[in-house]
Amino acid sequence: MPSQPEAEFGIAEARRVLGEVFAPWVQDLNLSVERLEHVAPPDMPDWQPGALLRMPFSERLCRNGGVVCGQALMALADTAMVIANLAANRGYRPMTTVDQTTHFMRAVSSSDVLADARVVRLGRTMSFGRVMLLSATDNKPVAMVSSAFAMLPG
Repeated sequence: MPSQPEAEFGIAEARRVLGEVFAPWVQDLNLSVERLEHVAPPDMPDWQPGALLRMPFSERLCRNGGVVCGQALMALADTAMVIANLAANRGYRPMTTVDQTTHFMRAVSSSDVLADARVVRLGRTMSFGRVMLLSATDNKPVAMVSSAFAMLPG
């Protein structure tokens, strides 16, 4: 895997990274990359690069009572931020999670979950981001997440 950012980092490359870099149990979540954003629109001064990922609903992700468990939601948010960081970098760059704070807002059941991940600040050694987790059924917030990543040499 290249360690320097590439000129083009699109959905195909993000999907490849998702299928090759992450741990097998994360791959078992069957996440899909729906959208990448790394070019700022000219009319949006507060725009942030990011990615939109989808976690399909599965009974295997539910705790007692049919509610998608918090562990699955946190894994979705963490993975979405990695992909958002790669989009902001325009290519693969090794990194590790330093901090992740999740505020659960409501339960989600029988619905795919969307993760809208945004890079708030991308530095040479650190990245800071936020993720909104949304129920795909009604597009209402499920959780909001803030995170920090260390950019690793490599």
